[in-house]
Amino acid sequence: MGSYVLRRVLQMIPVFFGATLLIFLLVYALPGDPVSALFGQKAADPAVVANLKHKYYLDQPVWKQYLHYMGNLFQGDFGTSFTGRSVTDIMADAFPVTIRLALLAFGFELIFGLALGLVSGLRRGSIEDTAVLFLTLVVISIPVFVLAYIAQTIFATNLGWVTPTVQDSTDISQLILPAIVLGSLSLAFVARLTRTSIGENLRADYMRTAVAKGLPRRTIVSRHLLRNSLIPVVTFLGTDLGALMGGAIVTEGIFNVQGIGNVLYRAINQKEGPTVVGIVTVLVIVYLVASLIVDLLYAVLDPRIRYA
Repeated sequence: MGSYVLRRVLQMIPVFFGATLLIFLLVYALPGDPVSALFGQKAADPAVVANLKHKYYLDQPVWKQYLHYMGNLFQGDFGTSFTGRSVTDIMADAFPVTIRLALLAFGFELIFGLALGLVSGLRRGSIEDTAVLFLTLVVISIPVFVLAYIAQTIFATNLGWVTPTVQDSTDISQLILPAIVLGSLSLAFVARLTRTSIGENLRADYMRTAVAKGLPRRTIVSRHLLRNSLIPVVTFLGTDLGALMGGAIVTEGIFNVQGIGNVLYRAINQKEGPTVVGIVTVLVIVYLVASLIVDLLYAVLDPRIRYA
């Protein structure tokens, strides 16, 4: 196991450098001069512009800018935004909000997605199965921003259970509705994936053996069926956690959640290269760590899997 983890960590190193390099090149290849944009419609003093470009290392070739950025990154310095604020401080304010939102959405899709998929898989062809397939298809077919406005109209405007937008992003109770909206699409995929996986494993030889042994139904479902059916679901959930954090831009914008998605959206519009690259770098690390954890969970769920 130790050698496998070491190999996976070594494989993550070129992936990390390749992903950050690609993001860096895409951000700094955007048209327009971010320094000149700071002055808006006013004429900028060439000396001031040159001084700012030198300060942010923008007067150097892109490859030198990347090496300079990575050198600072390994010292824990994500750079400074064009407003003069540390990117680390910006992320320290925004990431906890998005992490809470993503974890709420993750818990919602995990609990209800697995429950719906289990019921649907065990009762294929029943009314419950048809209802789950229909509801998940409807959720998949509706864009996130439409689903968000529907939720606002029903639960905020009509029922008055919540406020239309989040007033305090640090209040976890106000993040419940945005989290449900954010996790709805993933919940539909988890339910369908669980249903399919359970349907396949129900026909496996080890299931017939477990039934022939006379094991209790609860033991068969929990210890044999569900455990083996979770492998593809865990793969999806592992990658989806990073997607929830990086894909919360629309949800955070509609519900006025002051998280990383809102910060990233504003940074892209304002061509705040250091902020965009810093945020995406952290998200890349989240994806890589989640992928490693998912690989290790395979052996926990299925004893037949061993890492030599």
